[in-house]
Amino acid sequence: MLARIRRHTVSFKHAAEGIIYTFKSQPNFRFHTIAMICVILAGIYFEISYFEWLALIFTFNMVLVSEMVNTAIESVVDLVTKEIRVEAKIAKDVAAGMVLVSAVCAIAIGIYIFLPKILLSIS
Repeated sequence: MLARIRRHTVSFKHAAEGIIYTFKSQPNFRFHTIAMICVILAGIYFEISYFEWLALIFTFNMVLVSEMVNTAIESVVDLVTKEIRVEAKIAKDVAAGMVLVSAVCAIAIGIYIFLPKILLSIS
């Protein structure tokens, strides 16, 4: 039983190291994290609904995870080759595109949730 707990503890330690590495090394991950904090504060201020919180939590996850997958793909590509190769460019571009798609969707979800509340508070 203790061996299983130790294995899980080590797994969690490695996972935390991956998150910390991504935060320290990737400016876009830090930007997304700051944006997430701002959206959380806006959600508190505008008293958004339970389902709006669920949508935002899913959106935060989607953006942060896609940024981490992008980082992992870029690292593996750099490990495999330092040469400028078409396949390496495709892998990196597609991974970056994944982050862009998730970020644009996050913006659309944020507009859908917050724009009516902002407009209502202005009038």
